[in-house]
Amino acid sequence: MSAIDPLLQPFTLRGLTLPNRVLMAPMTRYRSPLGVPTDEVASYYARRAATGLGAVLTEGVALPHYAAADHPDVPRLDGAEALAGWKKVVDAVHAADGRIIPQLWHQGPMWNVEYAGSGTGNPMRPSGIWGPPDGVISFRPEGREESLAPMPQMSDSDIADVIAAYAAAARNAAGLGVDGIAIHGAHGYLIDTFLWDYTNRREDRWGGDPERRAAFGVAVVRAIRAEVGEDMPIVLRFSQFKMQDYRAVLAETPDALGALIGPLADAGVDLFDASQRYFDTPIFEGSPLNLAGWAKKLTGKASMTVGGVALDKARGNARHIDDSQQSVNNLPLLTERFERGEFDLVAVGRAILNDPNWFSKARNDEPFLPFDPANLERLA
Repeated sequence: MSAIDPLLQPFTLRGLTLPNRVLMAPMTRYRSPLGVPTDEVASYYARRAATGLGAVLTEGVALPHYAAADHPDVPRLDGAEALAGWKKVVDAVHAADGRIIPQLWHQGPMWNVEYAGSGTGNPMRPSGIWGPPDGVISFRPEGREESLAPMPQMSDSDIADVIAAYAAAARNAAGLGVDGIAIHGAHGYLIDTFLWDYTNRREDRWGGDPERRAAFGVAVVRAIRAEVGEDMPIVLRFSQFKMQDYRAVLAETPDALGALIGPLADAGVDLFDASQRYFDTPIFEGSPLNLAGWAKKLTGKASMTVGGVALDKARGNARHIDDSQQSVNNLPLLTERFERGEFDLVAVGRAILNDPNWFSKARNDEPFLPFDPANLERLA
């Protein structure tokens, strides 16, 4: 038996049956020039799908909206060239007997902050607020003063335009034959900043109590469901921490978290992708449950854990990646929590970026490739 044998059982989400419970996590790579996925991108995803993973979640894909993504090499889901590129990716993954779920992404307040290089206009900020002035961040600290400058809050027409962009991206993705739709609702990007009371101080139907702060995400989920039909699963990534402040939390208590994600579950989210830095970290005092565990308990929907699987991250450091990280086999701890019913699925990120054959090695109890941050810059 391998350490992950308990995870090697199928799981069904609406009309999609996964062969096992291990998925590739979404990871931004900046490898699609002018938003167009290349043959190398298709090979990158297909190579990992061919190892037998339950599914691959793609990197964040920009919506057809001017402020969705600032970097020119973030892939897009609009335009003939980009869609043709994605068709090659989808076909390559399916040819490898894999399943692919694109993650729809709008940077919101983070647009033109870390990489200030895309177009003109205002970033989309629910209340014109970027984040706390003393936030602990891991990037471009010299740009903080500019980022903190007040901006206009999103107008009703801004909100309608972005919701329509989510719907258009989902429609385009479904037309390519993808197996599900994922939504990036975490890490201080657009949906997360509607949920977060620090950045959402609106007094209209899009802000106020938790249900109204969830209303934008609810509208996005419903718009996507209207485009993709009832058989295609919808995945929502959410988190406690933010890019604007690693110490921030979305909710201080289980009740507060339930009040935010409950409406999203009711709107049609099938799987909560609970992003945290370490999968074994309890979220609320008095309980050992991690974020995925709480999502499952509070909503009754399926949940997926992610964070530090097979990787010993440098604890206490705000940075995502540094030279002290090492490949480790923490899979027995992972499967122990899975067998307790804490979560349903597991997403693995940098370990699979580091080694395309990671899943095969985990399944066969083979040693993992040593972690090398330089591997994350390669196309393989």
